Amino acid sequence: MIYANVHAAGHANNSMFAEEDTVHRFNPTYTPRLLRAAFLERGIELNTPDLNQGRAIAFDLFFEGREFAEDGIRKYLIALENPHINLLNTDRDYCGRFCKVFAWDKRLHDLPNVVPIMVPNRLAFEPFPTFAERDIFSCLINANKAFRKPLPNDLYLERINTIRWYERHAPQHFELYGLGWQKPAPAFTPWSKLKRNISSLRAKAFGHKPFPSWRGEVQDKASVMRRSKFAYCYENTLGPDNYITEKIFDSFLSGCVPVYWGADNVLEHIPADCFIDRRDFNNTAEVHRYLLGLGPERYAGYQTAIANYLSSEQVQRFSAGQFVSCIAEHIMQDLEHDPAHEATT
Repeated sequence: MIYANVHAAGHANNSMFAEEDTVHRFNPTYTPRLLRAAFLERGIELNTPDLNQGRAIAFDLFFEGREFAEDGIRKYLIALENPHINLLNTDRDYCGRFCKVFAWDKRLHDLPNVVPIMVPNRLAFEPFPTFAERDIFSCLINANKAFRKPLPNDLYLERINTIRWYERHAPQHFELYGLGWQKPAPAFTPWSKLKRNISSLRAKAFGHKPFPSWRGEVQDKASVMRRSKFAYCYENTLGPDNYITEKIFDSFLSGCVPVYWGADNVLEHIPADCFIDRRDFNNTAEVHRYLLGLGPERYAGYQTAIANYLSSEQVQRFSAGQFVSCIAEHIMQDLEHDPAHEATT
């Protein structure tokens, strides 16, 4: 057997290949498990480094940018995280140190070692509940997060703005789910930290809810999405091109019509009749009025377009299967041209 290391923040003892991710709560492990199976079929066992101690290593595979030592072992990078969250993912000098980098970010695609990929999804879906079978008008499912420094394209703030609009103007038409909303939004300046501490004390002492629309954490997004007519699916930031994550696909796979805001070039990848483009509206009030005007017939039209897209060849660029095949094939091609690898096979 040939062995290789997979590096991912917080993971050891192959935890990223478990049925449930015990490190990052509610993080699906389907794609890592598929990747490990693909390499096993090719005679390579992919493990976290602690399980490969004392073994000869064919290559290191990094999930997201992290510092590493030059030790003569081939290194590969899968760069999926927003570059405002992981700065190394868009650092051209850093990316140049790898044999290959698998990245969606177009700003890296001119580098000779970069292979374009998209954020992967498990694309299996069942027949959709109809408009009438959905008892939640709209929802938002995200963790309560914020950027430490102000960004002009910050969509964390726009999520908060949407939540607050519904809580003030149409609370019966909106439900909030996800981690951390029992607390105020994260704070980083002295004044905002003070306000957050006061709000936290009110929550503990008097049962105050910082976000009254919050209904709790949810392990299975589909349990909410299949009950919801609409879902607000905002990426972490507005742009860049190709930054299309699982958020819109979580909604699609449940037949829930998404209100999407994120990648500038989303229409290059997803047909316009599959979703409601937040860029077409000035504010949440306008979006809500539009949603109220969508009856069963028009809603069914969105669902038909979504089902057609999910069944098309076009969607495969976002599939976990294509993602895994691309990575495994590129790495295997490199190894097959490596004399050291040939000597061990």
